[in-house]
Amino acid sequence: MNAEVLTPPPLTDPDALIADLGGRARGAAKRLAIATTAEKAAALRAAAGQLRTQAAKILGANARDMEAGHAGGLTAAMLDRLRLDEDRLSAIADAVDAVAALADPVGREIDRAVRPNGIELSRVRVPLGVVGIIYESRPNVTADAAALGLMSGNAVILRGGSEAVNSNRAIHAAFAAGLATSGLPADAVQLVPTQDRAAVGALLRAQGLVDIIIPRGGKGLVARVQDEARVPVLAHLDGINHLYIDGAADPAKALPLAVNAKMRRTGICGATETILIDRAYPAPLAIVDALVKAGCEVRGDKAVAALSPHVEPASAGDWDCEYLDAIVSIALVDGLSGALAHIDAHSSRHTDAIVTEDKAAADRFLSEVDSAIVMHNASTQFADGGEFGLGAEIGIATGRLHARGPVALEGLTTYKWLVRGSGQTRP
Repeated sequence: MNAEVLTPPPLTDPDALIADLGGRARGAAKRLAIATTAEKAAALRAAAGQLRTQAAKILGANARDMEAGHAGGLTAAMLDRLRLDEDRLSAIADAVDAVAALADPVGREIDRAVRPNGIELSRVRVPLGVVGIIYESRPNVTADAAALGLMSGNAVILRGGSEAVNSNRAIHAAFAAGLATSGLPADAVQLVPTQDRAAVGALLRAQGLVDIIIPRGGKGLVARVQDEARVPVLAHLDGINHLYIDGAADPAKALPLAVNAKMRRTGICGATETILIDRAYPAPLAIVDALVKAGCEVRGDKAVAALSPHVEPASAGDWDCEYLDAIVSIALVDGLSGALAHIDAHSSRHTDAIVTEDKAAADRFLSEVDSAIVMHNASTQFADGGEFGLGAEIGIATGRLHARGPVALEGLTTYKWLVRGSGQTRP
């Protein structure tokens, strides 16, 4: 089989295309809603097997995307998100297998009660239905979203970014090949076959066919989805994450945590973008020097800039910037209250962390910081569904409705009430 990915013809009727995909997805969703755990797990294991079997094709497709990305001037962070190699592809397949091994949320009873009149009430988890997922850069999202959608009983319609078009199509083809052997409908996982932006608009307008839209990408993508969507949206916003080093922090913990939180992988949404240091902390210069030595550009307020000639003055915009690069902004603050005020003004409510040995300070930080993930003495790079034991994730939701934090299987379900009576009539 030729590994070359064919380009579909120009889009002439986006609404008709999405109506066709949505109608087929709706039919598949009905079958998935009653599929057994064993059926879903077998389909995912078969898909993971095909990802491994077709590794050469997928890596070849990714090489074409990388070549186009270099030519198109993608940033280093975007190229890192886009790049696949044998290890990363193996990890993608392993993540699909991991989802197959997770507990199935569908049908799980949340709670049960008996009313005084003898009526029994229970709430059980059910799939959302048809989930539209619009994402950029990362081809692993194609497999992660397909796996999570399938295991949670949802049909998914995927629309990846143009920078990863070949990778996404190759991964989807491998996933579909595995699904074809399982007896579950192939329409359970569909990839929009065009990069025409008009198809995104049609997907956002697909009321009655799509139950929820999940955007995963930059500000521009999320803003467009929120502005144009006529179906509910589960938003994954910027990761403007903070690491606060308290005056009572242990320097032996604070220094490696600061370097890891910023520099382990700078292009992921869990990377720290701003470090706040208590003026009472004894070794702020060591933090700056360690980051500079690691290859990070440091932008600081006046107090931090005075510590080292390697610090560039921070602008007002730096405190609200998701760099996704080897750049960090650092400020000295007046204790925990100063840190909380800064975070409240600038955090995107994704992930914020404190480093301290003071339990009362840690408890106050965990209580008062209103973010989806709040940490104590841990790197913000742990903001990941896999690290939380959830398997793959669809994204990290920063809003308040339906799901918050890493969205995995349970986040892709809702619930319904079951009412069991014995002939009761209401007076």
